[in-house]
Amino acid sequence: MEFEKLWPDGPLFCQAEHFRLGTDAVLLADFAHKAGKRRGIDLGCASGSIMLLMLAGEERLDMTGLEILPEAAELAAENMRVNAYDTRSRIINGDIRGHRALFKSGEFDFTVVNPPYYPVSSGYVSKNAPRAAARGELMCDLADICAAAAFLTRTGGSVYMVHKPERLAELCRRLSEAGLEPKRLRLVCAREGAAPSLILIEGRRGGKPGLSIEPALILQDRDGGESEEIKRIYRR
Repeated sequence: MEFEKLWPDGPLFCQAEHFRLGTDAVLLADFAHKAGKRRGIDLGCASGSIMLLMLAGEERLDMTGLEILPEAAELAAENMRVNAYDTRSRIINGDIRGHRALFKSGEFDFTVVNPPYYPVSSGYVSKNAPRAAARGELMCDLADICAAAAFLTRTGGSVYMVHKPERLAELCRRLSEAGLEPKRLRLVCAREGAAPSLILIEGRRGGKPGLSIEPALILQDRDGGESEEIKRIYRR
């Protein structure tokens, strides 16, 4: 098992072959507001990258990861252990659709989700089962995820999600149907003036209507290098 540091003097992380650490996970961990929140859950935590990023940034935080694939759950638990985060984290091997049998209603202050982006009918499906499950909605769809997040998050708590911009309308509808009012939206663009490649959204359990749209998160400066915000997020 080969571990690397997420940043100099940062937590150690071993990546699963089919769950590589991506920009979307790093941006989601940064987007989620942790101040004043003590208990969080990552739905579909894979090898635990988002949990590591969040636990490293808040010493009073306790995180739970739910992952359906046993090998990914085992690696996530090992990533917690080697960083001594196992005292304030737990990894559960289970199905998002079975959340009511695994957890209590409103058990968490917040939920983070980096879900599969593509519906089953959207095109090519990888022959590699773990990769296909990570990319497409083979094991759960957006309605399943929003229903689980709503059940797990306490009233007044938040759900943070990263997704593709072409599914924004459906995402807002699914969140609202589950009782999670969309409250905060940020577009992620490669450069100024470019169309967004990702969206970051916060929904609030039992929240009042009213969506705040934040300035776009720009990945590159005018010279093609990393923007100052990306340097901050990646601790460069």
